[in-house]
Amino acid sequence: MLSGVTIIDPDDTYIEDTVTVGQDTIIEPQTYLRGNTVIGANCHIGPFAEIENSSLADGCRAQRCLIIESEAAENCNIGPFAYLRPGTKLARKVKAGHFVEIKKSEVGEGSKVPHLSYIGDTTIGRDVNIGCGTITCNYDGKKKHRTVIADRAFIGSNTNLVAPVSVGEGALVAAGSTITEDVPDGALGVARGRQRNVLGYIARKAEEAAKKAAENAENKVENKQE
Repeated sequence: MLSGVTIIDPDDTYIEDTVTVGQDTIIEPQTYLRGNTVIGANCHIGPFAEIENSSLADGCRAQRCLIIESEAAENCNIGPFAYLRPGTKLARKVKAGHFVEIKKSEVGEGSKVPHLSYIGDTTIGRDVNIGCGTITCNYDGKKKHRTVIADRAFIGSNTNLVAPVSVGEGALVAAGSTITEDVPDGALGVARGRQRNVLGYIARKAEEAAKKAAENAENKVENKQE
């Protein structure tokens, strides 16, 4: 604190003596900094952040998250409720948002994984957007496989990328797709069933239910008479 670090509540903050924290960084309560962790200057850490054997460069924000053996370059935004597992490397201005898990992956400058996604064994280029609910299916039950997403690609929400697979530069993957083959540069990848609307379905089901209920009532009356 005498070196210019703001610790909001020293009695509720836990920093091991192997940790380095830069000037003008703010540490919120219930933050745990452990091992060979290095926090840069002008960062905002916590509340409820646990960081172990990791480095966060200047200007990073990490709140309500768990970060283990990972690296984040300048001005990254991590959390809330993000989990960076060992081997994760975030370039400058990357967002790893709420309920995002990243493992053994590199995320390029300016790319965003905003929410509800799992990114494992993956290389993501610059300025990529990963839609909500995206999963890299990296494990086939025996081996781990890698996914590669090139610069400026856009991955639609609720996408499964079945590794090994690559998405080309500037490509677009349609929401709800399960991608099992490479998507070329600038292409649209779509892998989902065609929508079919069954007209009158609700009315027919209601009619069937009413008919069945009437038959059941009639059977009960007959059973009582017997």
